[in-house]
Amino acid sequence: MQGVRIELEQGAFLILHEAWLPVALAGALRTELEAELPWEQRTIQLFGRALLQPRLIAWCGEAPYRYSGQTLEPREWTPAAQRVRDLVRQATRCDFNHLLANLYRDGNDSMGFHSDNERELGPAPQVASVSFGATRRFRIKPRKSGQSHAFDLAHNSLLLMAGTTQAHYVHGVPKQPEIRASRLNLTFRHVIAGGS
Repeated sequence: MQGVRIELEQGAFLILHEAWLPVALAGALRTELEAELPWEQRTIQLFGRALLQPRLIAWCGEAPYRYSGQTLEPREWTPAAQRVRDLVRQATRCDFNHLLANLYRDGNDSMGFHSDNERELGPAPQVASVSFGATRRFRIKPRKSGQSHAFDLAHNSLLLMAGTTQAHYVHGVPKQPEIRASRLNLTFRHVIAGGS
């Protein structure tokens, strides 16, 4: 299924695929991923204070990935994670080799504004985001001035942040306390070994 291209500014754009996979496959993959991936809640430094990340994370990949003072060491791909990676590669034509998965247990879990622009991702990183479970708001705004956007990413959607998006925009998932259900979000990147 062809995605919808959303033009941003300065060479940045998004491609959104809604109802991306067959319904039964999306449900089965969500169940398998939640069971297979080794979930953990890490401590991060924020304004000089140690805080627990407001979500659970897990990852797979051949090369280490560093972000926000964290290092995710190489970890073997699980069967379901590898299957989704292959499907994402096919849909986006991007050679992703790293998965960072986020499990938002309910609407109180969140992700602050950030960009995925670490050195080991190269000069113009493409990032794919797959959503399973509860619909959550996704916000993206320019680093400086310009138009902000918000999208409700539903179960079984695939969003590709492409072009110069990571250089010129930040994105995040705000709290939505009224949401009681969980959301599994898979973010795929291409990590360059020794890039940092």
